[in-house]
Amino acid sequence: MNDKVLKTLEYDKIIDRLTEHACSDPGRRLCRELLPMDEADEIEKAQTNTADAVARIFRKGSTSFGSNINLEGYLRALKIGASLDAAGLIRIASMLDNCARIKNYGRPGKDETVTDSLSDLFDGIEPLTPLAQEIRRCIISEDEIASDASPALANVRRSIALTGDRIHDRLQSMVNGSLHSYLQDAVITMRGDRFCIPVKSEHKSQVPGIVHDQSSTGSTLFIEPQAIVELNNKLREFELLEQQEIEKILSALSAQAGEHVEALSDNGKIMTELDFIFAKAQLALEMNAVRPLISEDKVFDLKKARHPLINKDKVVPIDVYLGRDFTMLIITGPNTGGKTVTLKTVGLLTIMGQAGLHIPAGDRSRIAVFKEIYADIGDEQSIEQSLSTFSSHMTNEVRILRDANEDSLCLFDELGAGTDPTEGAALAIAMLSDLHHRGITCMATTHYAELKVYALSTEGVRNASCEFDVETLQPTYKLLIGVPGKSNAFAISSKLGLPEHIIEAAKSQIGSDDKRFEDLLADLENSRKQAEKERTQAESYRIELSNLKKNYEKKSDKLENSREEILRRANEEARDILADAKKVADETIRSFRMAAKDAGIQELDRKRSELNKKISDKNDKLAVKKDTVPGHKQLKESQIRLGDMVKIVTMGLKGTVASMPDKSGNMIVQCGIIQTRTNISDLVLVDEDTVSAPGRKSAMSAASFERNRAGGKKLDLSKGRNIHSEINLIGMNSDDAVHAMEQYLDEAYMSHLPSVRVVHGKGAGILRKAVQQRLRSIPYVKSFKLGEYGEGDSGVTVVTFK
Repeated sequence: MNDKVLKTLEYDKIIDRLTEHACSDPGRRLCRELLPMDEADEIEKAQTNTADAVARIFRKGSTSFGSNINLEGYLRALKIGASLDAAGLIRIASMLDNCARIKNYGRPGKDETVTDSLSDLFDGIEPLTPLAQEIRRCIISEDEIASDASPALANVRRSIALTGDRIHDRLQSMVNGSLHSYLQDAVITMRGDRFCIPVKSEHKSQVPGIVHDQSSTGSTLFIEPQAIVELNNKLREFELLEQQEIEKILSALSAQAGEHVEALSDNGKIMTELDFIFAKAQLALEMNAVRPLISEDKVFDLKKARHPLINKDKVVPIDVYLGRDFTMLIITGPNTGGKTVTLKTVGLLTIMGQAGLHIPAGDRSRIAVFKEIYADIGDEQSIEQSLSTFSSHMTNEVRILRDANEDSLCLFDELGAGTDPTEGAALAIAMLSDLHHRGITCMATTHYAELKVYALSTEGVRNASCEFDVETLQPTYKLLIGVPGKSNAFAISSKLGLPEHIIEAAKSQIGSDDKRFEDLLADLENSRKQAEKERTQAESYRIELSNLKKNYEKKSDKLENSREEILRRANEEARDILADAKKVADETIRSFRMAAKDAGIQELDRKRSELNKKISDKNDKLAVKKDTVPGHKQLKESQIRLGDMVKIVTMGLKGTVASMPDKSGNMIVQCGIIQTRTNISDLVLVDEDTVSAPGRKSAMSAASFERNRAGGKKLDLSKGRNIHSEINLIGMNSDDAVHAMEQYLDEAYMSHLPSVRVVHGKGAGILRKAVQQRLRSIPYVKSFKLGEYGEGDSGVTVVTFK
């Protein structure tokens, strides 16, 4: 794609917004290098990556790649066996820590089994945890190596400490003893790397030793007493040994890192690629963009397309399509009516889609794949009115006519403008005819009536117009395909107060053919408005009929329920009557049996059995439709509480109660990430015998567990499905922050997260102190520490669970 059109269509501004979403310098570099592709397979792959990243953000929240750095310089040094300094090794450890966090982010959840296009990238990350842990163990900071990094270093530092103590004791006895009167101040100081005492210059001969410095006035000499010279020499020797041992430690760590050069290199590439892909996903969310369908036959169909650089509260969505029934679209309309914006929207969204970016448009929007896009639009800097001259326009148009082919999309703004209208219109028609005969997809804007006639009379060419409201004298910015724009000069002039006789005089200057054409356009516009009005009316009728149908179905259901209730009551009454009759019959037969046993009594028994069968039949009728689902007993409002686990019988879904029933019994049930509105009559309670995973300690603190048990509440395990890996407490007071953190940690532990980040900021340290004091008393917290370099430093506490 040529650089000129990328600048004309302001693609560079989209890249700037994309770069802002990348977390690391390597990721930002990839964003800045993003260019449109012209192979459909590559575009589909890039679009799939972006869509899968968006889906992961929806499921798990966003993540950061901030510790991803360019390791090329370090890796080159490791390949040739060179040693890295402490700063370089710390950066490698920080990146590996970040790799571990990103790999954990990429792991599928407990209920996830389907992989996506990013799974291989996440699986390819090797955190090299032993290497990172060894670096962290040995190196405290860029300027400090841990004493337990090696036994030799520990011994040397112990010797340094003992020698330093001996020097201090010897000097302290001198300062407070025999040399006290010769000193300017009773202090011990350092000059270079030697311990000295400040001696008055006139008493130099009284303090034997080596003079290392003097004050600016010369009144004080800084002397190393002869008695400690040997100790200072030993101290210096120990310090040299310490430095040598540190170099050995750094060399050993570098050698260990050198064994994993390929893995480190692959980690850097994967982390950079993921940072770039997730930046595209974040841009898509910011723009409310969707994944476009890809067409290889030069057909595009943009639904509710929005220019991404116009304020989303002001931009008017447009529907524009091209390539199926026609390959050329000629757009007419008033100035500032949206013609140029339409051209730029089509061009920019096509480029974004071919670059693997989602586009701000409606679902099922389709883009075509072009090898080149050419544009002669405005001043090539913005969507403002063009001020270019005819010659500069013509230079661009000549280049486009020379270079364009059937794999190109050509965009012309005010084609043929800037010269005599007759000649300009003729040139515009000639250029468009040439492009059309060559099968080149093209869109052009114009004011010329001749181009409207050309579009009406040429197969494969279609008119379009930007709607204008003559009553308000304002454009609506709606694009109407198939309708040529009507000149509104006379109507606008009349609305603005131009005398009628002047308008009539102007009309008399127009030829009869032009008048008939304008009248035809006026008739078309009136017909379109009438059709739109009828369509709107038909839609209102459809909605009204739909509502009537719903009301009828409700009444029908109500009548059916009433019928069943009447039948049930009738059967109950019949059962009561038969029961009474049976009772009388039983008493009578018992009386007869007491009197004698004969055939008459047996006949009475037979009739009594028939009566029992009739009663059983009536009892069976009472159960009709009373319980439509086996085992489903209708709940009462008093039987449920917020957070109870229930099952929606008709849908087969399980969820938790998110709201109590209203007067009609309607309520909200949270099923995963979806809220479902249902009725209490369609719910059954679900037993929750197990509230935590087997073999895992309960994630709730004892206090919170007792509170829930005392209140009769059940634990809601569905909350953990979308738990984030960090909580931000900045701006809260200590009490609110600790309370919010406790709730978050409970849910995070229940979700089986190995560790989380608590963001409390640096400030005066009050919030950090409160957070860490509470963490010490939470039983399921294994350990916690301040964030490392690149993780937020002392503004973040990393919590690890048992």
